[in-house]
Amino acid sequence: MAKKAPRRTAERILVTTLDLFNRYGEPNVSTTMISAELNISPGNLYYHYPSKEELVNTLFTQFETELHELLGAAEGVRDVEDTWFFLHSMFELIWQHRFLYRDLNHLLSRNRRLETHFPAILMRKRTALRLILDTLVTEENRAPPTQEEELARSAAAATMVVVLTYWLSYEYVLNPRGAMEPANAQDALLRGAHHLMSMLAPYLQEDARAHLLALISAYDAKDI
Repeated sequence: MAKKAPRRTAERILVTTLDLFNRYGEPNVSTTMISAELNISPGNLYYHYPSKEELVNTLFTQFETELHELLGAAEGVRDVEDTWFFLHSMFELIWQHRFLYRDLNHLLSRNRRLETHFPAILMRKRTALRLILDTLVTEENRAPPTQEEELARSAAAATMVVVLTYWLSYEYVLNPRGAMEPANAQDALLRGAHHLMSMLAPYLQEDARAHLLALISAYDAKDI
């Protein structure tokens, strides 16, 4: 079996930085800590990434690219099972880059790229969730929505974005010492996906709602 080529230094730096940011929070991680973790000189780190802000921006660009691809898949969501998979994938992607959400207010106040790009991310999430909601409802009811229904669906999509964006903060407040640990990831993701799916239930007719509730109950997240 051929040996895998060693990771390039620039890639190793990004992988290690993401891990440290996720574990300790971006404000608590210095470039000195990153270089020590990698056992490289600060000069070597600065050669590839001249500042911590550039590290943040590069990691954010990776996240933004993956998120854009995932949100594009909303067009293919057709039923509650597709929706469960889509929402869980969203939470998994957020978990992989959780420092962005854990330290969001801090980052927005200090980083111009995030300040200008993150509002568009929220709007894209809202558009994707509204599309899914419309698809699920349309599958059940072909009548065009009334103005009141339009407003309700828009409000529901916005509320789902809020839950997606701040769910990990909620988990962190409940359990500051353990919420962000990898061992707790699965339960945190399931709890978040469970609550988002539950928000869809009032918009579905009986059969689809029963299917949704059965799907939710099949997953055993602790303390949902």
